[in-house]
Amino acid sequence: MMTTMMKNKATNYFFRYSRFFHSDQRFNLNYKNSLLLSGIPSCSKTPGIRDWTPNSPFLGSIRGCRNALNASALDHFRVGGGFQFRRFTSLSSEVQRNPSFSRLNSDDIDFFRSILGEKNVVQDEDRLLDANTDWMRKYRGSSKLLLQPRSTEEVSQILKYCNSRYLPVVPQGGNTGLVGGSVPVFDELSLQVIINLGLLNDIISFDKVSGILVCEAGGILENLSSFLDNLGFIMPLDLGAKGSCQIGGNVSTNAGGLRLVRYGSLHGSVLGLEVVLADGSVLDMLGTLRKDNTGYDLKHLFIGSEGTLGIITKISILTPPKLPATNVAFLGCKDYSSCQKLLVDAKRKLGEILSAFEFLDNMSMDLVLNHLEGIRNPLPPMHNFYVLIETTGNDESYDKEKLEAFLLSSMEGGLISDGVLAQDINQISSFWQIREGIPEALMKAGAVYKYDLSLPVEKMYDLVEVMRTRLGDSVKVVGYGHLGDGNLHLNISTPQYDDAVLAQIEPFVYEWTSNHRGSISAEHGLGLMKANKIFYSKSPETVQIMASIKKLLDPRGILNPYKVLPHSLDSSPEAGS
Repeated sequence: MMTTMMKNKATNYFFRYSRFFHSDQRFNLNYKNSLLLSGIPSCSKTPGIRDWTPNSPFLGSIRGCRNALNASALDHFRVGGGFQFRRFTSLSSEVQRNPSFSRLNSDDIDFFRSILGEKNVVQDEDRLLDANTDWMRKYRGSSKLLLQPRSTEEVSQILKYCNSRYLPVVPQGGNTGLVGGSVPVFDELSLQVIINLGLLNDIISFDKVSGILVCEAGGILENLSSFLDNLGFIMPLDLGAKGSCQIGGNVSTNAGGLRLVRYGSLHGSVLGLEVVLADGSVLDMLGTLRKDNTGYDLKHLFIGSEGTLGIITKISILTPPKLPATNVAFLGCKDYSSCQKLLVDAKRKLGEILSAFEFLDNMSMDLVLNHLEGIRNPLPPMHNFYVLIETTGNDESYDKEKLEAFLLSSMEGGLISDGVLAQDINQISSFWQIREGIPEALMKAGAVYKYDLSLPVEKMYDLVEVMRTRLGDSVKVVGYGHLGDGNLHLNISTPQYDDAVLAQIEPFVYEWTSNHRGSISAEHGLGLMKANKIFYSKSPETVQIMASIKKLLDPRGILNPYKVLPHSLDSSPEAGS
């Protein structure tokens, strides 16, 4: 059963019961499969594919049409003379191609076949289409080669060869990134080689005493979580894309997710790495020690570097024990100020058992209800804001009593308008399905401009309101995210991508964030999308040092080119606008 807190006329609190939710399993978005190919109109209903030009109002946002997304049709989405960085949106790139890079030839293909075998040198158009296309469908390269190494040694041989030949490579995991970091950019001359780590998926060891897992980089997050669950442990991160994303990609982007408020970032959880550098040399930092105070801790250079400094092949990571008591409450609040105050009280009163504190606005809820099947609002009618609180601990009755006391005191204080406390795993799943379903609902609603920002908690929702005033009623401005760690997911939903709308959004969003001492990337990384925006969050001196490190470790610049670092070291923000 599920309990809903209500206030009666005598101002006493009681619980009423609801049979509102049906049973289901914990919701999981398999981004790559469910979104790239779902909710897609047929080509017969898609105007202007063959007649598309760079100035077409349709702008190539064909919403992933199954029949149109093939090599011949996509040849019509060419920007300028032979530049095949095809775009599914109006977003264009000002990147200048590195003229030093070589063109892939048949001898290169033969070499890769000699070390990988025929089946792991992929030239099939359908498989290449998926590997060339980012999840957001903003970026699509046309690389003609996908390599699937099975070991660190094979990765090393590939990079040594590519470095000697000046062949740029794009490391790729589950390809679930949101900033264009895992797909090729320039490849009109068949330049870039995609290296997918999916076959490096072995679990090497697990220590039940320390909770330290050592695994290869291609392990899918959900598979690792299932392995640990059977042993009484959990991964320290949990993402909506866990059915597709790989742990190597998680580490190389320093992915955040739903458990960061409890377990911190991967900089704290990752104990060691094995990394292959651009010249093929293998950097063995695969330690399993909690303490190792012997100079520079180089692994941190590669956590969050998005494959621009080296390719991560193995990871040792500290995994927390699985706690037996999990409680989830879904709450309605009248305003954002109440959400803030509720967070402060939750940290004080729930303390160490607080494991997640998520918020969403009523527009987020509306999108989920209208675009996803089987989801219902547990707190009708609509509230202005919703908060999801999760606690995990060792004592079921104590934790639940503690949470209930907190919720009742918060309602008495006027911070909560209504609330639901899940009574079993199915209801917990239903609550999380609402929160984790927002990205999918946004994609089904139309074109979406996504911004992943860190801001002071008291300022987070101000930006949503500012953008609504700035953009008017022609678009939907949606705000949700990880309130517990100050991470706002600002999403602007429109019927189709439009350069005029984008001009109203950028660089204003980045300027506003910078002026309020925020970060333009909280957890998604920089990729191609934000590489030129880095000066809004980093000083010129810091960026120069980053560029020097890149030059030291990858002097020929073959590793994931055009990503993370600005395309010009001009220190003015205008240069990145």
